[in-house]
Amino acid sequence: MHTIDLLAEALAEARRLGYTVRQEWLGGSGSGACEIRGRKLIFLDLAQTPEDHLESVREVLREQPDAVVLKLSPRLVERLRLRPAA
Repeated sequence: MHTIDLLAEALAEARRLGYTVRQEWLGGSGSGACEIRGRKLIFLDLAQTPEDHLESVREVLREQPDAVVLKLSPRLVERLRLRPAA
């Protein structure tokens, strides 16, 4: 599975967890997540690579308390370094 496919899967899970994903030109300052007025956001810096985006989303998913029960492909679980759900 290619990085773009893994990123799409990771973003779908983030959305399922209630995140809104925005792609913005941030001039290379970096992607990341935040919460504004109870709304969870992930900002993807268009100056960065898909690999960088995947790393940012990986950090968001790894911080989720129930990340181990996400329905992820084995390849993405490996990439996220999560334990697969039982």
